[in-house]
Amino acid sequence: MKFYFAKRVVNSTLFCIFANQRNYCRNKMAQKKKIKTALVSVFHKDGLDELLKKLHEEGVKFLSTGGTQSFIESLGYDCQKVEDVTTYPSILGGRVKTLHPKIFGGILGRRDNAGDQEQMRQYDIPEIDLVIVDLYPFEQTVASGASEADIIEKIDIGGISLIRAGAKNFKDVVIVPSKAEYQLLLDLLKKKGAETDIEDRRVFAERAFGVSSRYDTAIHEWFEKNK
Repeated sequence: MKFYFAKRVVNSTLFCIFANQRNYCRNKMAQKKKIKTALVSVFHKDGLDELLKKLHEEGVKFLSTGGTQSFIESLGYDCQKVEDVTTYPSILGGRVKTLHPKIFGGILGRRDNAGDQEQMRQYDIPEIDLVIVDLYPFEQTVASGASEADIIEKIDIGGISLIRAGAKNFKDVVIVPSKAEYQLLLDLLKKKGAETDIEDRRVFAERAFGVSSRYDTAIHEWFEKNK
């Protein structure tokens, strides 16, 4: 009886270990995300061409606006216009381009939330898996001695909102918040293809909030100095 009891305990322990390993593997698989659609909205395009080439090779579709869209198409890649998704053109001198529920819904929609998924279907909101942003050069514009009006126009609104949205939903979305991260994503694509782990996406999210924080701090300091 003692032997049988010990054996039963051992078998139960092994069963728990195997069950936990199986659940762990399932959770890890669920946390892997395939990049299918990328929203690209950048100021600096240097270094972007190699990244776009690799994404294209991986079958990733591009979505963009204005100069970035023209740049992508100049490289020979198809690129859907944001306004074709939103049905609104770029307005107010370019101040409003990506600020629309179909864009932010595509970034913020939770893939494992039935309610979110139902609303995305209801309102025809496409899933956006990767967001690549490079903000207007606010600090460089200030340093150049530009006028106040020109400096104000270099306060990025849509870009900073895209960064925060992508970082918030890092569970499902990869956010590249500046050209400094182009190479980081390229290295990841070369290593894993267009598939990321939750740990990868968390790293990008951390960097994204760092970019956002520094950008807003620079704007705040400028306003303080120019009361």
